[in-house]
Amino acid sequence: METDTKKPGRQNLPRHVAIIMDGNGRWAKKRGLIRSAGHAAGAETFRRMTYYLSDLGVEFFTVYAFSTENWKRSEKEVSAIMALLKKFLLEAIDLMEKKGIRLRVLGDTSRLSPELRALIKRTDEISTRIKSGLVANLCINYGGRDEIIHAIKAWASDPEKKELTEASFEKYLYTAGMPDPDLIIRPSGEYRLSNFLIWQCAYSEFYFTDTLWPDFSEAEMDKAFDAYAARDRRFGNAK
Repeated sequence: METDTKKPGRQNLPRHVAIIMDGNGRWAKKRGLIRSAGHAAGAETFRRMTYYLSDLGVEFFTVYAFSTENWKRSEKEVSAIMALLKKFLLEAIDLMEKKGIRLRVLGDTSRLSPELRALIKRTDEISTRIKSGLVANLCINYGGRDEIIHAIKAWASDPEKKELTEASFEKYLYTAGMPDPDLIIRPSGEYRLSNFLIWQCAYSEFYFTDTLWPDFSEAEMDKAFDAYAARDRRFGNAK
């Protein structure tokens, strides 16, 4: 009998799933819509996948929403993305405790508006009250290289710093206290990391699909999980 992929307890389920949310603009263009419509559709997919992974029992879900390089896009597109972020944070504040989902924003938030930073602070406060359940990480103004530089500076300025090792260094990363991603998914037919979690992905499994992010479904997630379950993860050891 086949395992029901929609029930918690599925075998070989990754603890930490990470996704590069890619293809929003192309999704909108195919439909003759403006790019912001694609971002709105992508935000809805993120919301739906968050609930799905929570139901399955995944512990961590990290998505690449806005990179340090995305500021180069048009002011109109950036403003639309920030408006979607505000809308999502307001909804999260109302629903996090009810859904049992802890939301974290990873990245350099100093460039965000004071209003967005205040909303992020509120979600952080709510997350501390939730003792179990999925941790959903939203990477905003995030870049893998930038994260490493940020961590080096934080270590160098820490008066209580210890000898620099992999274990001590990881405590200064945005993902401190979390396991590295087991599975990184890239939709939209691209085959690169694009500066996403480049420290944490050392032993991650990768799954690529041509499906554009707004079209990504529970069935697509199941396909990724099936592929992951078939992998032989040795972490550098001989079998």
